[in-house]
Amino acid sequence: MTDANHPDRTDPSRLISGRYRDMATTPMSSSVDRATLYPDTINLSLGDPELTTDPGIIDAAAADAHAGHTHYTDSYGDPELRAQILTTYLEDHSHQHDPDGVMVTTSGCHAMWLVLESILNDGDEVIIAAPYFTPYPHQVRLARGVPVVVDTHPEDGYQLRVDALEAALTERTRAIILNTPANPTGACLSRATQEAIASLADRHDLVVIADEIYTLFSYAEPFRPFVTIPGMVERTVTINSLSKDYLMTGWRIGYVLGPSALIRVMKDVNENNVFTAPSVSQRAAVHALRRRHEIQPPIRELYRERVVHAYERVVATPGMTALSPQGSIYLWVDIRSTGLSSVEVADQIFEQAHVLTIPGIAFGDAGEGFLRLALTVDQDRIDEAFDRIARMPLFSG
Repeated sequence: MTDANHPDRTDPSRLISGRYRDMATTPMSSSVDRATLYPDTINLSLGDPELTTDPGIIDAAAADAHAGHTHYTDSYGDPELRAQILTTYLEDHSHQHDPDGVMVTTSGCHAMWLVLESILNDGDEVIIAAPYFTPYPHQVRLARGVPVVVDTHPEDGYQLRVDALEAALTERTRAIILNTPANPTGACLSRATQEAIASLADRHDLVVIADEIYTLFSYAEPFRPFVTIPGMVERTVTINSLSKDYLMTGWRIGYVLGPSALIRVMKDVNENNVFTAPSVSQRAAVHALRRRHEIQPPIRELYRERVVHAYERVVATPGMTALSPQGSIYLWVDIRSTGLSSVEVADQIFEQAHVLTIPGIAFGDAGEGFLRLALTVDQDRIDEAFDRIARMPLFSG
């Protein structure tokens, strides 16, 4: 007999939390498996740069490991790395942050979870602008919060409308997540938009979580951190990472800048999670930040050239268009004129051209009718991908 009091002991789902029992695999994670189906697949799905971390960073981190940096670090992170993060913000952005307000994390995603876990009460709401980085709503729910999605639109250049943002606020709204340059759209919030959001956050006593892991890839104008807006230091939590800006995805190193009281709580929460980020990876981060002016410019220029070139290929392809590139390592491609869903188009491109992309619906309902292309292959492969797509009936004109 099977009922609430006598569960079926042969059903393995009984072991799984009800929170996750029916959770579907996202197109982001399933793309890893699909990439191996065809030996000639050109993978434009995940934002993992194909280039290897600078050899000097690797060698320096290895030398530090041999010298003994193989133990737990301080709970807030390697003191030398935290000092270098503060120096970087001072030198590059003229922002002098409280030394007690910086913590090293095991990636940007880990940083986001720690922030949300540390600021949210059960049922608190977090505003997320869509199209959004796929994990955001799930990360909010993990911290027992409620994601509230506010759509942005291509006709606005994906600028977040402050009136729409304010209309979504309730007495339970606790925070706003901002991501610029944005994944997946590549849009960069204008300084005027950011200042208007800052004013709103101040009026409603909200926390702004500034996800700024693509700072290097702001093409239209130099990047300026949200925390540098006057009056925002005490209500801004900055999340950054070395994954994309330094080609260090596998090292899993991120960090948070915020008010010292919040950082202290995050440290205490993290002691029950991973305790500290990997010590060798933290040493690699020290060397990366110190050499940023040498390492980063070629990376930025390479991806800017790729994004611009892919944009030119998109607008020359019948049935595709895109906004002029602003930032990130992605291209957000409008395929609405095909009359098909983003999943249908992504599936046809994969099955017929062996080019793997992410359907826009993976980034929220506002992403329907679009594809995200991660430009993590060289220009020859980008051209080969578009040559294959151009031979498809759907895009042959």
